[in-house]
Amino acid sequence: MTLSLGVALKRAREVRGLSAVDAARAAGISQAYLSKLESDSVKKPSPHVLHQLSEALTVPYADLMRLSGYLVPGETEPTASNSVSAALFADLTDDEREELLEYLAWYRARRRSARGKSAR
Repeated sequence: MTLSLGVALKRAREVRGLSAVDAARAAGISQAYLSKLESDSVKKPSPHVLHQLSEALTVPYADLMRLSGYLVPGETEPTASNSVSAALFADLTDDEREELLEYLAWYRARRRSARGKSAR
């Protein structure tokens, strides 16, 4: 699944623990505009707005540009969704990383178990 700009912005905001109001304020945009961005109602926000969001949400600016359909000089393959995801979790402590890995293992086991039961 390809990550959309709206999904990336919302994930970044939630991972950072910011409300829509706080994130919009930090980026210097209205909450209504942020809501439109997160719902993918705005297809191509200005590079200026993307830069402000990049700073506010600590997500690489070039990745937001790629997700918005802008060309980034010197690149042939877009890789925004992977690096946005990496940026969201770059500041995890070792304890947080371990907790997430344990949760992921539990979640995957639960999903496998549920699939096994529904196949019977």
